[in-house]
Amino acid sequence: MKHLIDYWDKVSRLLKNNYIFLFLDYDGTLTPIAETPEKASLPLNTRELLMKMAESPRFKLAIITGRALENIKKMIGVKGVIYAGNHGLEIEGPKIKFSCPVVMQSKLVIQKIKKDLVSRLSAIRGVIVEDKILTLSIHFRRAETGEQRKIKKIINEVSRSYAIKKMVRITSGKKVFEVRPYLDWDKGKVVLWLFARQQFITGVKKCLPVYIGDDITDEDAFRMLKDKGLTILVGRPRGTHAQYYLKNTKEVFNFLEQISEIHRG
Repeated sequence: MKHLIDYWDKVSRLLKNNYIFLFLDYDGTLTPIAETPEKASLPLNTRELLMKMAESPRFKLAIITGRALENIKKMIGVKGVIYAGNHGLEIEGPKIKFSCPVVMQSKLVIQKIKKDLVSRLSAIRGVIVEDKILTLSIHFRRAETGEQRKIKKIINEVSRSYAIKKMVRITSGKKVFEVRPYLDWDKGKVVLWLFARQQFITGVKKCLPVYIGDDITDEDAFRMLKDKGLTILVGRPRGTHAQYYLKNTKEVFNFLEQISEIHRG
């Protein structure tokens, strides 16, 4: 897999000649993954850089995350950015406010699953069941390694009947399982929709989508933007649809700083 830094001359030429629509994941991309979601605060220098880029006429920024909309807005706190929470089930930004039509039955099912999971997982130390209203996240980063198989088994047992009926689906990420409504909507479809919308609004023809993410859920976006833009995995090289990789959040910051300088003024 190609380390983006080794191909900077080629990438910088591509970036220089286009209006940039920058899509960013949050945890593991803009900030290191923390033990608990609330501890993953955005570094001050990253916030200041995002503010500068959001004010530039050469960029459009969108944050695409599994976090709830209100949570990610609070964590980033930058105006002029499009925020897509719950993997795009809820989106808000300049001249846009969107909520995917999740039927009441799905919401009730997710709350029922939450109640059962809290009850059955309460005896396992280090597990956090995060209620994001439209979805659930079950974090097990602090759980004992030997307990992880048990956690997965409980989640499958609690949700199986609803998954069979296609009311919910279970996805996994880095030390997290997610319970989501069974909808044909993911980060990839969100990115394509936002990109097409931005092109229509601005009328800009030379618009390059750039997506940076670290998790399994970002693969949907990498796949959708294949041959359409620039896709960057954060972390160790792995089987991925991304074209390039950056090693960590520090390299992500340096990359953002460099493209900001390219488009200064």
